[in-house]
Amino acid sequence: MSKHNWDKAFESVIVHEGGYVDHPSDPGGATNLGITIGTLSGWLGRKATKAEVRALTKATVKPIYKKNYWDVVRGDDLPSGVDYAMFDFGVNSGPKRAVEFLQRIVGVTVDGRMGPQTLAAVNKQDARVVVTKLCDSRLAWLKGLSTWATFGRGWERRVNEVKIDGLSMALTPEEQDVQPTVPTNVAAAAFFALVAAIVYGVFKSIGVF
Repeated sequence: MSKHNWDKAFESVIVHEGGYVDHPSDPGGATNLGITIGTLSGWLGRKATKAEVRALTKATVKPIYKKNYWDVVRGDDLPSGVDYAMFDFGVNSGPKRAVEFLQRIVGVTVDGRMGPQTLAAVNKQDARVVVTKLCDSRLAWLKGLSTWATFGRGWERRVNEVKIDGLSMALTPEEQDVQPTVPTNVAAAAFFALVAAIVYGVFKSIGVF
């Protein structure tokens, strides 16, 4: 389980969401730090103003993200990596849709609710496989939206980054401790190539070559 990933997941999502925007092509309307005016209205229990949206800070939106998205997809109960991929998907396109995509991937009844059957199925599978399939199917769906021409480049970059980070988070502690090594002969060859390049540069500068 991955209760320790909440803070990290939140910080990563905030980076993708950015600051205040009010794009005419965005059905969410005025948005700041990923929180739309509609979401803020629901949180406050009244109609929010654009000024209130603009005034949002990381501290004020964090509990909204926790309750409306992380808790809805049951991030604390998901495997590491899957939790972040689901959280970001839910923030970007709605928790219900994110859960439905996950349910299709793990082969359980698709009802958009993260219940015990879905959690059990997810936790039986390789988290890296789930993260990969989730991000790939999410991106394929986004490409079919009418707003892809406007927001597609940003969406694609976001999903690819979530996939990379999610796969990294899904590594076991033992896998994370493994450091890549360079064979001694390769390192030596690289060193002598560098020396040769430097020597050549020096000789060329003084007119030898």
